[in-house]
Amino acid sequence: MPLLLRLQRFAELKPLNTLAPAADLLLRLYIGKVFFLSGLTKIADWNTTLFLFNDEYHVPLLPPQLAAIAGTAGELALPVLLILGLFTRLSAVGLFALNLLAVASYYHVLKDIPAALQDHLEWGLMIFTLAAVPLSRWSLDTFLQRRSV
Repeated sequence: MPLLLRLQRFAELKPLNTLAPAADLLLRLYIGKVFFLSGLTKIADWNTTLFLFNDEYHVPLLPPQLAAIAGTAGELALPVLLILGLFTRLSAVGLFALNLLAVASYYHVLKDIPAALQDHLEWGLMIFTLAAVPLSRWSLDTFLQRRSV
């Protein structure tokens, strides 16, 4: 049997396919936790959050107070949807945009803190995977889709 064919068969191992929903759920739980905790931190001390959005974060096109409200709302609502698997891919796209905006708005600081910038890059890659790869998910989306058929 040619090597290429053997490699292809190895890549199609059914047991690995059965792990996909669990991997997806763990990824959604991890990303959801990261962003939700960030949102909780923002509402825990709203005055500091407003200060940061006024003086540190340079969100383009939005007034600082609106950026603070929108960012915090996104960090609190989108992770819940993502974890539940409700509008999963749309939630992931929203979190990807939020993460991208955070990097762009705070890059002047992140560029000097490689570990923090690396975190954002890794989160972005994980979120992009959730948005781009259609999986058989353990999610409300899948449950509702199967129920409607």
